[in-house]
Amino acid sequence: MVRRTVEAIPLLLLISVILFAILSNAPGGPLAPYLQNPHITAADIARLKHNLGLDDPIYIQYIKWIARVVGLQSDGESQHFGNFGYSTSNSETVTAAILERMPATLLLMGSAFTFSLIVGVAFGIIAAIKPYSSVDYLVTTFAFFGQSMPVFWFALMLQLAFAVNGINAFGYHIALPSAGLSNSDDFNIGDRLQHLILPTIVLSLLFLATWSRFTRSSMLEVLKTDYMRTAAAKGLDKMTIIMRHGLKNALMPVVTIVALSLPGLVAGAVVTETIFAWPGMGRLFINALGQFDFSLLMGYLMMVSFLVVFFNLVADVAYAWLDPRVKYD
Repeated sequence: MVRRTVEAIPLLLLISVILFAILSNAPGGPLAPYLQNPHITAADIARLKHNLGLDDPIYIQYIKWIARVVGLQSDGESQHFGNFGYSTSNSETVTAAILERMPATLLLMGSAFTFSLIVGVAFGIIAAIKPYSSVDYLVTTFAFFGQSMPVFWFALMLQLAFAVNGINAFGYHIALPSAGLSNSDDFNIGDRLQHLILPTIVLSLLFLATWSRFTRSSMLEVLKTDYMRTAAAKGLDKMTIIMRHGLKNALMPVVTIVALSLPGLVAGAVVTETIFAWPGMGRLFINALGQFDFSLLMGYLMMVSFLVVFFNLVADVAYAWLDPRVKYD
């Protein structure tokens, strides 16, 4: 773990170099928010470039930026690790802007992850126990549906069905909120859950479908092994054999794909949060992109990059825990 963590440092540095170069060379660059002002003059642009250090060569700009991020250089007001500067669209520090939106995104991601994992693994196990049955074909069809369905279209259809029109089922009229985190500032768990249902379903769809297919495939392989047949020959209950002896080994490849998919929840939340007006980091990213908030974009993208590297490490550790034969030399 220590070696992998140390190896992640140059990887993140390389990612930061690439991101910094791309954003710096985008149309408008870091000055884009100021160039939208029709009254700005060439002298104003020159003064802004000097004040923001944009008249330096790009490698000097990057060195100053990374030195400020790791806490080796002050931005004139503060000096600490993780100082990504100030957001030009929110008039606050990048760290504060991200932390302010993080709880809403974590709530949505946690709900989608839990729902996807429980239902996806359950669907995969059921399909593997009864291969090539009507249940298996139903799960397979659902998986193909989830993997091919455009997220934005599916979200709009759910809004139309449950928020605009409402659905009558089992004698009840089901109507769900189409946007926002809650109807009021006061915390109400019932209200929060109602607002959470639709975005959770939308964000979960792809991952639920993918994980169910991986679980089915892996479980089918495990059910054919000798030790599973031996356990059955000893007279153990079928569910005991599957849950105690088969599931742990079947989950090894699933753990890898789950861990590597977790950063995708952050990326998927960008579309979902935008459609459902969810006040999380996804909407923050879209707003920053629209106004080309350089500091905020760098902070958000570096956070996502860190999550990708971190969950790769989590996948390695979880895989070694599930299978003691795995050695990382």
